[in-house]
Amino acid sequence: MSTTAAPSRLHTARAGVQKFGTFLSGMIMPNIGAFIAWGLITALFIEKGFIPVPELGGFGTGPDGKPYVGLVGPMITYLLPLLIAYTGGRMVYDVRGGVVGAIGTMGVILGAGIPMFIGAMIMGPLGGWTMKKIDAIWDGKIKPGFEMLVNNFSAGIWGALLALVGFYGIAPVVAAGSERAGKAVEFLVDNGLLPLTSLLIEPAKVLFLNNAINHGVLTPLGTQQSLEQGKSILFLLEANPGPGLGVLLAYMFFGRGAAKASAPGAALIHFIGGIHEIYFPYVLMKPILILATIGGGMTGIATLALTHSGLVAPSAPGSIIAVLAQTSRDSYIGVILAVILACAVSFVIASVILRSSKDKGEGDLTAATAQMEGMKGRKSMASSVLGAGGAGGGVALATDIKNIVFACDAGMGSSAMGASVLRNKIKAAGHGDVKVTNASIANLTDTYDMVVVHQDLALRAEQKTPSAQIVTVDNFMGSPKYDEIVALLDEQEASEGSESEAAVSRAPVPQPHEETPDVLRRESVLLTGGASDMGSAIDEAGRLLRAAGAVDGEYVASMHEREKSVSTYMGNFLAIPHGTNDAKDHIAASAVTFARYHEPIDWNGKPVKFVVGIAGKGKEHLGILAKIAKVFGDKEQVSRLESAASVDEVLDILGKVNA
Repeated sequence: MSTTAAPSRLHTARAGVQKFGTFLSGMIMPNIGAFIAWGLITALFIEKGFIPVPELGGFGTGPDGKPYVGLVGPMITYLLPLLIAYTGGRMVYDVRGGVVGAIGTMGVILGAGIPMFIGAMIMGPLGGWTMKKIDAIWDGKIKPGFEMLVNNFSAGIWGALLALVGFYGIAPVVAAGSERAGKAVEFLVDNGLLPLTSLLIEPAKVLFLNNAINHGVLTPLGTQQSLEQGKSILFLLEANPGPGLGVLLAYMFFGRGAAKASAPGAALIHFIGGIHEIYFPYVLMKPILILATIGGGMTGIATLALTHSGLVAPSAPGSIIAVLAQTSRDSYIGVILAVILACAVSFVIASVILRSSKDKGEGDLTAATAQMEGMKGRKSMASSVLGAGGAGGGVALATDIKNIVFACDAGMGSSAMGASVLRNKIKAAGHGDVKVTNASIANLTDTYDMVVVHQDLALRAEQKTPSAQIVTVDNFMGSPKYDEIVALLDEQEASEGSESEAAVSRAPVPQPHEETPDVLRRESVLLTGGASDMGSAIDEAGRLLRAAGAVDGEYVASMHEREKSVSTYMGNFLAIPHGTNDAKDHIAASAVTFARYHEPIDWNGKPVKFVVGIAGKGKEHLGILAKIAKVFGDKEQVSRLESAASVDEVLDILGKVNA
């Protein structure tokens, strides 16, 4: 029992740190462009920059005797922290959470008086989480027509209170913590101990624990240091491409088998493309090579410290191009030396290890890649390059795509609609051997080649299907991603054709078909709906379903619950509100309702003119949705529905649902 508990606890701990690191990275990475912009402006226009401009660099005084503000100070003091806070809040509670998080962060910024990246990474998610909890208190209790008033004032009031909390409570604590962290870095630098951080950073990279260190600590501290000193060594502790390049070069000269053959392509992707994860399987295949990356990392850091070199802003990705673009004006020699010497030391150590061992790297690179992805918890770009074991490192398909699943919260509405649209496209393209199904997020298993999911549900889908390719869409009726998937299948067929053309089967995939007589009745069609907003439109669809004897009140309530998790907007002015997966027991019979609105309804920011309510008994909804998808996938039919003057015309267009 003790032998299995420890690995399990270790895996759980690592997964927890990875999750935390991914969350931190999710706040920083979308805003790296802003960091780079600030770094370029700083490098160019400050007093010691390449092109000193007082008005932009913020030095000197104007004709009126007032000092120039410039771009550098306001960007790092206000813009960057507020972007981080907004992103963090939005990750927790969409735009509403982002706005409240940014308001609260303004209090921290003013209270601390210094760039508050750590404060922003606290206040952003905190603002989103607390706003979400507050909204839950009166969820469903607001009278129709007062939603906007309550939502706006609650966000404003809570945001103002959070700003005060940030100013008086959080700012002093975070400022003190930042000061201590800065002094710790200074202590390591002054005592020549900073290279020892490679003992932590290099193994962390291979184990995918680096995001918590790099984006949670090094980037905020490095930015603060760069503001004070014009550059920071911290930006290059993790991003130096030298150690990984040294390992790949050693495999090129002294490795064997697939590892030796694929190393040149991997080296190019790593060094120029900045995708460091490409070299991780080579280390995992022979773990003692971690000593090479540690030695290279320590050498690079020591070189930077001795030459007093650094970057002005983060280098993301860790490409030599990005590194040189962010190098301080006085640090080019030091930075280039740090990369070269790190690579050389890593190469020497890795070469000695490979030459002195019986196994010279001819192990199973594919297995090592799979091991890496298991630790990472999701599909890796490296598998596309290394999994094929190609000599040139050319990118190939990660897997043959034969089994595609559409996933949504309930698994019986939008996913079935999207699956029907894509299935028709794939069938028309001649890929009859590709199976397209639909399922709920909760019922996903890691057995699919590709998962198509609404962008708001992508994270949940990745957790359920780490081996699958994830494709996100925001429009189930007409997403351009469908054509990209078909093009990918065409490419797959072309690559397979030369090897096994005779084996390719073009038998049509059986389409889900159930007899659904009279699911759409005359009394269930409204040529002019009476609703004016999304909530009342869902109620109207639910009332029609109840009048048809298809559902009870619990199912109508679940239709609102479904809409909160992910929008049922399908594109082409269509929404198909339906219940959650748990509400299937509240369906007595299959039914479809139709309501048309001459004034478009705001459906989570999308215009909706047609609301089709659906209740499917068992799997009958699959056939229903397939038929509805065919109609609304045709713009001419949508135009006919828009101009239909009678119920008979609507039934004539949608009559196939009763066939």
